[in-house]
Amino acid sequence: MDQVADVMTRDVRVVTPDDTVQRAAQLMDELNVGVVPVCEGAKLVGMLTDRDITVRGVAAGKDAASTPVSEVMSGSVRCCFEDQPLEDVLDEMRDTQIRRMPVVDRQQQLVGIVSLGDLADRGSDEASVGEALKDISTPAAPDRG
Repeated sequence: MDQVADVMTRDVRVVTPDDTVQRAAQLMDELNVGVVPVCEGAKLVGMLTDRDITVRGVAAGKDAASTPVSEVMSGSVRCCFEDQPLEDVLDEMRDTQIRRMPVVDRQQQLVGIVSLGDLADRGSDEASVGEALKDISTPAAPDRG
């Protein structure tokens, strides 16, 4: 059975908690991605998505040029280990409705990122990936409470 290390992307660009939201958005634009890991040194401390920037930043009236990433990032991060079986990671991605998962070593140091596309291209069977995409893409009810 293939492991995460066989398909993950290595040498991932990151931001720090002290970087500005504007700098993070510029990096996302440069890389054409919607998520970047947030690290202190090599230690993963969070993830920042374009949705975090929009909802926790812009919609909340925060100034992107002065707001640190730490104020809008998701600090509780699901991650996997590079020696985990692909099918286990795919199941977790499906269950938690995420498309990308950071990959860490046993000291929580970031070593890569794995996406649903990586799993589709190079590892998991097509039916499993299709089912995961369907589950991940199921919209949640609006939180209008």
